[in-house]
Amino acid sequence: MSSTRSRSLALASVTVVSLTALTACGTSSNDSEDAPGGKVTLSVNGQPPTTQAFERKLFDQHVAQFEKANPDIDIVPHEGFMDPKTFGAKLAGGKLEDVFYVYFTDARGLIAKHQAADLTDYVKDMPHRGDVQNALMKAFQDEKGRQYGLPTANYSMGLLYNRALFEKAGLDPDKPPKTWADVRAAAQRIARLGDNTVGYADFSKNNQGGWHFTAELYSRGGRVAARQDGKWKAAFNSAAGRTTLQDLHDMRWLDGSMGSKQLLQAEDVQRMMGSGKLGMYVSAADNIAVIAKQFGGAYRDYGLAPVPDARSTLIGGEGYMINPKASPKKIRAGLTWLQWKYLNPDLVEQNIRDNVAAKLPIGLPMPPTPDIWKGSVRERVEKAKRAHANVPVANYQPFMDAAPRVPGVLEPPEAQQVYAVLDTVMQAVLTREDADIDALLATAEKKVDQLYGAL
Repeated sequence: MSSTRSRSLALASVTVVSLTALTACGTSSNDSEDAPGGKVTLSVNGQPPTTQAFERKLFDQHVAQFEKANPDIDIVPHEGFMDPKTFGAKLAGGKLEDVFYVYFTDARGLIAKHQAADLTDYVKDMPHRGDVQNALMKAFQDEKGRQYGLPTANYSMGLLYNRALFEKAGLDPDKPPKTWADVRAAAQRIARLGDNTVGYADFSKNNQGGWHFTAELYSRGGRVAARQDGKWKAAFNSAAGRTTLQDLHDMRWLDGSMGSKQLLQAEDVQRMMGSGKLGMYVSAADNIAVIAKQFGGAYRDYGLAPVPDARSTLIGGEGYMINPKASPKKIRAGLTWLQWKYLNPDLVEQNIRDNVAAKLPIGLPMPPTPDIWKGSVRERVEKAKRAHANVPVANYQPFMDAAPRVPGVLEPPEAQQVYAVLDTVMQAVLTREDADIDALLATAEKKVDQLYGAL
């Protein structure tokens, strides 16, 4: 899954923005727009819908501020984001915005099909270009390192846990599990509390099972797919893949620490966590706000730690690319907008203050303080976040401290189709005590190889 906005399953009005159909907008540049000294009219998407009053007001306010600071650029905002089903038709019909939103996982395909402008020569001297994490910039690069887009927000997976249940079970909430063995031991102690308390939960349907298997596999150093001779092949039928599934099987059937109710998806697990009946699950930070706002949880009760074993972590996110038909002048204007709006530490600090005034949570490792930075800018943003925090930042500090050291890995190619295959593996392991893990992985491997072979 991709992005805090969606694939952290975000799951709710706190972070979810609907994929509204893109509003039509021509992209061909007329003579006046490209004439020396002419004003550039730049269509952009990503404007929140009117149902998100605060976010919409803030976006429109930013447009006005930007235009005042850049009188030669006229921003024409459009609601919505990218719909892969209609993207090609909009591009061919001249109705795609000049600057358009994408998930990390969409970028590869757009680059391969030459459906985004090459920005390499334009971003070399862009302010704060060197302050963005390299792994996130690479999400928008081709195999030669050419740059075709810019990241604006990301998520990475960690271990979300219930500090209150940890204390009740005699566990130290300030020392969360560091390994999968630690998770298993803690889950057993939490499950022993009884009263339908579950130690550890996992997803297994609607492609979310495959997504979580991927996250857990990455944490052990495994991979879902790998390139061989220029083509993608399944890579999850491995020692790490078998260990991931065996641990889940044993927690479910030997330890009884995962509860009897399975075939869960995000809302089910968030509801369990909000009701105080769940100890841990793998998650991105945005789930904490969803649990607190939608499922009755309290921010003080939740902690976020790095993924167990922490050999690598699944990352996803969002960014923007520029219409391949855009003129050089529009490309420069588009990059000016993207840098000012999304890659601007000054604006991040203002966003923090605006969110505090609106009584929205500040202190989680998620927008309005996206963890896309490195070095001194990351320190600056984190300092501002701590200064204005209205949730317990210390609860999430283990995750933040480890984040720069844990390698981030993107979702596999054709992620949703791969996840659908892996859902069946997760379902079998969690619902059948006699599940044959080797056979499940072998069958899934064949299906994914067939999928990649058809590309």
